[in-house]
Order: sequence, then C-alpha cells, then structure tokens
Amino acid sequence: MFPEICRIGPFTVYSYGFMLVAAFLVGVYLASCQAQKEGLGKDLVFNLCFASFICGILGARIFYIAENLSYYVQNPLETIMLQHGGLAWFGGLLSGLAAAALYLRGKRLPAYKVLDIIVPFLALAQAIGRIGCLLNGCCFGRPSEAGLYFAVHGATLVPTQVYSTLLLLAIFIILRLFQDAPHKSGQIFYTYLLLYSLKRFFIEFWRADNRLIFSGLTLFQLMSIAIFAVSIIKLFLIAKRKE
Repeated sequence: MFPEICRIGPFTVYSYGFMLVAAFLVGVYLASCQAQKEGLGKDLVFNLCFASFICGILGARIFYIAENLSYYVQNPLETIMLQHGGLAWFGGLLSGLAAAALYLRGKRLPAYKVLDIIVPFLALAQAIGRIGCLLNGCCFGRPSEAGLYFAVHGATLVPTQVYSTLLLLAIFIILRLFQDAPHKSGQIFYTYLLLYSLKRFFIEFWRADNRLIFSGLTLFQLMSIAIFAVSIIKLFLIAKRKE
C-alpha cells in the first residue's frame, strides 16, 4: 500500500489525509450544485458541510480513541496522528448530525430537505475516503489467500476497503436516482442510513480490526442494527405522512 504519496521538503503528503480532503471537496462541490438546482444557496451548503465535516472528524476520532482507549493510554502521542488512520464513522455521524442540526436550526431551514440534498454526495465522499483507507492499510480485513497483500501488515487480507468503496458507490447511485424522482422530505436521508447500516453490518464479518462484544457481533454491527431499525420506522412514518 502507499501510506505516503510524496514528500515536499519537510512536509509529507499522506494518502489518508489527501483522500479525506479530496472526498470533502468533491462531495461539497456536487452537493452545492444540487442545492443550487433546488433553490438553495451554494454558500449555505458549503458552510453546513464544512461545520459538519470538522465536527464529524473530531467525533469520529474521539469515538475511535474511546473504543481503543488502552492503546492510546500507552501511546498518548498517537491521539493526534490522524495520518495513521483511526476514525469511527458512527462517532462522525453523531457529531456531524449534531453540528448540522444546530446550523440548520440557527438558519431556520427545513432539516430534512437539506439533508436529502446532501446525503447522496456524502455516500460518494465516503467511497472516496475508503480509497484512503486502502492506501493507508487501515480498516483491514481478515487473512485470505484470495485477498490483497498489505505490506504494512505483512499478510494477504480481504480488501474490505475496496468492497466498501464499491458498495458506497452503489448507494450513491441509488440515492441520486431517488433524488431525481418524486419523494417525500426525509426519505432520502433515512434510505441512506438504512443502506449504509446494511452495508456496514455485513462488511464487519470480513473485517479484522474490531472486537466481538456480544453474540459474535461487533459494536458497529449492533449500532448498525439500531440504525437500521430506526430507519425502517422513520421511512414507514414518512410514507404514511401527508405532504
């Protein structure tokens, strides 16, 4: 894999950080264009995405550190080494949504309408970000003779990052098609949560970097089940709702 893209003098360009920035820029640009088509300003979407991105990164990092607290207690300097990987999507989801909710409430904008515009491009951004995980060697899978060789681990592993990227691209396409079709406010957002939770639940069976904590399931599988259930209920209620 390629954890480092290049070095420019004393500065190192890390693949993980580079792909995170690329994912943000691509996602925000496309979301802003879609917002403009639907009558919302580009600046509003950029400011919302920027605030959610920063809070999401912080929340994802804090969640990851809390999950692996014993390691970071022994290696405190690693808490700031984001270039080594170590972001938990569920922590980013909670903190990013909290930031978005506060921003939209302050602007007195309909939250579901704005989220329906943004989340397809969030899935695309995640697909790009997973390429950074592949290059960095984090979020790795179980040993497999049919997998890819990861030099950083000295083993041939299931390329869960590649599978995640492909599935997230499929989610992006589904949501974009849904976005251009008649739909009720909130349906795209909860469809994203439903599809992502399904994706994450099954990918976890091939990942090797998360501990089993209950009935042979990881923490993220249990959280995926909870999010899936909430999404099903919300989609059912939205379908019954009169616009």
